[in-house]
Amino acid sequence: MIAVIDYGVGNLFSVEKALLYAGAAVEVTHDAEKIAAAEKLVLPGVGAFGDCMKRLEATGLIPVIRREIEGGKPLLGICVGLQILFEGSDESPGVHGLGIFSGRVRRIQAPQLKIPHMGWNSLTFGERRGEIDLFQGIPAGAYVYFVHSYHAAPEAPEIITAQTTYGECVTAAVAKDNVQAVQFHPEKSGAVGSAILKNFVNL
Repeated sequence: MIAVIDYGVGNLFSVEKALLYAGAAVEVTHDAEKIAAAEKLVLPGVGAFGDCMKRLEATGLIPVIRREIEGGKPLLGICVGLQILFEGSDESPGVHGLGIFSGRVRRIQAPQLKIPHMGWNSLTFGERRGEIDLFQGIPAGAYVYFVHSYHAAPEAPEIITAQTTYGECVTAAVAKDNVQAVQFHPEKSGAVGSAILKNFVNL
Protein backbone atom coordinates (compact mmCIF):
# COMPACT_ATOMS: atom_id res chain seq x y z
CA MET A 1 0.00 0.00 0.00
CA ILE A 2 1.13 3.53 -0.81
CA ALA A 3 0.20 6.22 1.70
CA VAL A 4 -0.38 9.71 0.31
CA ILE A 5 0.37 12.00 3.24
CA ASP A 6 -2.56 14.31 3.90
CA TYR A 7 -1.60 17.51 5.68
CA GLY A 8 -4.22 19.73 4.11
CA VAL A 9 -2.36 20.78 0.95
CA GLY A 10 -1.89 19.31 -2.48
CA ASN A 11 -4.27 17.96 -5.08
CA LEU A 12 -4.76 14.76 -3.14
CA PHE A 13 -7.63 13.39 -5.21
CA SER A 14 -5.67 13.72 -8.47
CA VAL A 15 -2.57 12.10 -6.96
CA GLU A 16 -4.64 9.25 -5.52
CA LYS A 17 -6.44 8.70 -8.83
CA ALA A 18 -3.18 8.70 -10.80
CA LEU A 19 -1.58 6.17 -8.45
CA LEU A 20 -4.64 3.93 -8.65
CA TYR A 21 -4.42 4.12 -12.44
CA ALA A 22 -0.75 3.11 -12.15
CA GLY A 23 -1.81 -0.06 -10.35
CA ALA A 24 -1.21 0.86 -6.71
CA ALA A 25 -3.25 0.25 -3.61
CA VAL A 26 -3.51 3.77 -2.21
CA GLU A 27 -4.73 5.49 0.93
CA VAL A 28 -4.79 9.23 1.55
CA THR A 29 -4.12 9.58 5.26
CA HIS A 30 -2.84 11.69 8.13
CA ASP A 31 -2.80 8.67 10.46
CA ALA A 32 0.71 8.01 11.77
CA GLU A 33 0.11 4.27 12.16
CA LYS A 34 -1.09 3.89 8.56
CA ILE A 35 1.90 5.89 7.32
CA ALA A 36 4.22 3.63 9.30
CA ALA A 37 2.50 0.52 7.93
CA ALA A 38 2.63 1.63 4.28
CA GLU A 39 5.20 0.19 1.87
CA LYS A 40 5.83 3.56 0.20
CA LEU A 41 4.98 7.22 0.85
CA VAL A 42 4.00 10.12 -1.36
CA LEU A 43 4.47 13.67 -0.06
CA PRO A 44 2.48 16.11 -2.21
CA GLY A 45 2.39 19.88 -1.86
CA VAL A 46 1.08 23.02 -3.52
CA GLY A 47 1.20 26.68 -2.54
CA ALA A 48 3.79 28.48 -0.47
CA PHE A 49 6.73 26.73 1.19
CA GLY A 50 6.03 28.33 4.58
CA ASP A 51 2.35 27.43 4.55
CA CYS A 52 3.12 23.81 3.66
CA MET A 53 5.62 23.51 6.51
CA LYS A 54 3.22 25.14 8.97
CA ARG A 55 0.47 22.71 8.05
CA LEU A 56 2.82 19.72 8.15
CA GLU A 57 4.11 20.71 11.58
CA ALA A 58 0.52 21.04 12.84
CA THR A 59 -0.17 17.39 12.00
CA GLY A 60 2.68 16.14 14.20
CA LEU A 61 3.77 13.89 11.34
CA ILE A 62 7.28 15.26 10.82
CA PRO A 63 8.95 12.82 13.27
CA VAL A 64 7.03 9.96 11.63
CA ILE A 65 8.15 10.98 8.14
CA ARG A 66 11.76 11.32 9.26
CA ARG A 67 11.70 7.93 10.95
CA GLU A 68 10.25 6.19 7.90
CA ILE A 69 12.80 7.82 5.59
CA GLU A 70 15.66 6.89 7.91
CA GLY A 71 14.31 3.34 7.96
CA GLY A 72 14.67 3.12 4.19
CA LYS A 73 11.06 3.45 3.11
CA PRO A 74 10.69 4.81 -0.45
CA LEU A 75 9.23 8.32 -0.58
CA LEU A 76 8.20 10.39 -3.59
CA GLY A 77 7.87 14.16 -3.17
CA ILE A 78 5.76 16.10 -5.66
CA CYS A 79 6.01 19.86 -6.41
CA VAL A 80 6.26 21.70 -3.06
CA GLY A 81 6.61 18.20 -1.61
CA LEU A 82 10.05 18.29 -3.26
CA GLN A 83 10.85 21.76 -1.98
CA ILE A 84 10.11 21.06 1.70
CA LEU A 85 12.60 18.18 1.62
CA PHE A 86 15.30 20.88 1.51
CA GLU A 87 16.56 23.09 4.34
CA GLY A 88 14.69 26.25 3.45
CA SER A 89 13.33 28.46 0.70
CA ASP A 90 13.78 32.05 -0.38
CA GLU A 91 9.98 32.14 -0.61
CA SER A 92 9.66 31.85 3.18
CA PRO A 93 12.76 33.22 4.94
CA GLY A 94 13.27 31.84 8.43
CA VAL A 95 11.09 28.77 7.84
CA HIS A 96 12.98 25.49 8.16
CA GLY A 97 12.26 22.65 5.76
CA LEU A 98 12.68 18.97 6.56
CA GLY A 99 16.39 19.05 5.68
CA ILE A 100 16.40 15.62 4.06
CA PHE A 101 18.45 17.22 1.28
CA SER A 102 21.09 19.90 1.87
CA GLY A 103 20.48 23.14 0.03
CA ARG A 104 17.81 25.77 -0.46
CA VAL A 105 14.99 26.53 -2.83
CA ARG A 106 15.54 29.59 -5.05
CA ARG A 107 13.26 31.74 -7.17
CA ILE A 108 13.48 31.02 -10.90
CA GLN A 109 15.56 33.66 -12.67
CA ALA A 110 13.69 34.23 -15.93
CA PRO A 111 13.25 38.01 -16.30
CA GLN A 112 11.90 37.75 -19.85
CA LEU A 113 9.38 35.04 -19.00
CA LYS A 114 6.21 34.84 -16.96
CA ILE A 115 6.53 33.69 -13.36
CA PRO A 116 5.07 31.39 -12.13
CA HIS A 117 6.28 28.91 -14.70
CA MET A 118 3.10 27.13 -15.82
CA GLY A 119 2.99 24.62 -18.62
CA TRP A 120 4.69 21.76 -20.41
CA ASN A 121 8.47 21.54 -20.53
CA SER A 122 10.85 18.81 -21.62
CA LEU A 123 13.15 16.86 -19.32
CA THR A 124 16.90 16.54 -19.63
CA PHE A 125 18.53 13.68 -17.72
CA GLY A 126 21.99 13.71 -16.19
CA GLU A 127 24.81 11.19 -15.98
CA ARG A 128 22.91 9.09 -13.42
CA ARG A 129 20.18 8.37 -15.97
CA GLY A 130 20.57 4.59 -15.78
CA GLU A 131 20.46 4.52 -11.98
CA ILE A 132 17.15 6.32 -11.54
CA ASP A 133 14.29 3.85 -11.31
CA LEU A 134 11.70 6.62 -11.53
CA PHE A 135 12.72 7.44 -15.11
CA GLN A 136 13.19 3.95 -16.53
CA GLY A 137 11.70 3.90 -20.01
CA ILE A 138 11.14 7.67 -20.07
CA PRO A 139 12.83 9.15 -23.14
CA ALA A 140 15.02 12.23 -22.97
CA GLY A 141 13.00 15.25 -24.02
CA ALA A 142 9.73 13.88 -22.62
CA TYR A 143 7.30 16.63 -21.67
CA VAL A 144 5.79 17.03 -18.20
CA TYR A 145 3.61 19.69 -16.57
CA PHE A 146 5.01 22.34 -14.21
CA VAL A 147 3.38 24.97 -11.97
CA HIS A 148 5.98 26.77 -9.83
CA SER A 149 7.98 29.92 -9.17
CA TYR A 150 10.83 28.32 -7.21
CA HIS A 151 13.18 25.39 -7.73
CA ALA A 152 15.73 23.51 -5.67
CA ALA A 153 19.42 24.40 -5.57
CA PRO A 154 21.03 21.39 -3.88
CA GLU A 155 24.43 21.69 -2.21
CA ALA A 156 25.30 18.39 -3.88
CA PRO A 157 24.41 18.83 -7.58
CA GLU A 158 24.82 15.10 -8.14
CA ILE A 159 21.42 14.50 -6.51
CA ILE A 160 19.77 16.29 -9.46
CA THR A 161 18.31 13.60 -11.72
CA ALA A 162 16.40 15.73 -14.23
CA GLN A 163 16.36 19.34 -15.33
CA THR A 164 14.38 21.59 -17.63
CA THR A 165 15.00 25.02 -19.10
CA TYR A 166 12.88 28.05 -18.30
CA GLY A 167 15.00 31.15 -18.63
CA GLU A 168 17.70 29.20 -16.81
CA CYS A 169 18.49 25.60 -15.98
CA VAL A 170 15.78 24.51 -13.54
CA THR A 171 15.86 21.49 -11.21
CA ALA A 172 13.08 19.13 -12.23
CA ALA A 173 13.87 16.09 -10.07
CA VAL A 174 16.21 14.95 -7.32
CA ALA A 175 17.04 11.61 -5.72
CA LYS A 176 19.19 10.24 -2.94
CA ASP A 177 18.94 6.71 -1.55
CA ASN A 178 15.25 5.92 -0.91
CA VAL A 179 13.96 9.48 -1.43
CA GLN A 180 13.01 10.76 -4.87
CA ALA A 181 11.13 13.94 -5.72
CA VAL A 182 9.88 15.79 -8.78
CA GLN A 183 9.13 19.49 -9.20
CA PHE A 184 6.55 18.81 -11.92
CA HIS A 185 3.14 17.20 -11.47
CA PRO A 186 3.20 13.61 -12.74
CA GLU A 187 -0.53 13.33 -11.98
CA LYS A 188 -1.12 16.07 -14.60
CA SER A 189 1.50 14.91 -17.09
CA GLY A 190 -0.46 12.45 -19.20
CA ALA A 191 1.11 9.18 -20.33
CA VAL A 192 4.63 10.25 -19.29
CA GLY A 193 3.46 11.09 -15.78
CA SER A 194 1.57 7.81 -15.55
CA ALA A 195 4.70 5.90 -16.55
CA ILE A 196 6.76 7.73 -13.92
CA LEU A 197 4.22 6.90 -11.22
CA LYS A 198 4.08 3.29 -12.37
CA ASN A 199 7.85 3.12 -12.00
CA PHE A 200 7.46 4.33 -8.40
CA VAL A 201 4.70 1.81 -7.74
CA ASN A 202 6.92 -0.99 -9.11
CA LEU A 203 10.07 -0.07 -7.14
